[in-house]
Amino acid sequence: MASQLMQDKDKALDALVREELGLDPAELSGNPWSAAGVSFRLFAIGAIFPAMPFLWSSGMPAIVQCIGCSVLALAAIGVFTSLFNGRSAGFSAVQQILIGLVAAAFTFGVGRALGVAVS
Repeated sequence: MASQLMQDKDKALDALVREELGLDPAELSGNPWSAAGVSFRLFAIGAIFPAMPFLWSSGMPAIVQCIGCSVLALAAIGVFTSLFNGRSAGFSAVQQILIGLVAAAFTFGVGRALGVAVS
């Protein structure tokens, strides 16, 4: 039976995806342009939160407010993802905040190492 199934590559792939991964190949036909558009919009919305404080403030107060807004936005994203990942809202919020802060620290470190200054 396996050799018969493997003679038709499309049927073999369909069967393996169903049996080994538990996925329905018919549900995997997403549109890459749609995914790119949604991703762009979500990144643009996410970029608003750290930038907002610089609209009404500058210097160190704006940086502190930027960090605060970013932490609140990351916590909200963590709580939202807890609806899908099966973890508690608190755990997901803290995890998202830590990941975001590590990414920001890495970005700051690379900028510092390259001598980039924002005035």
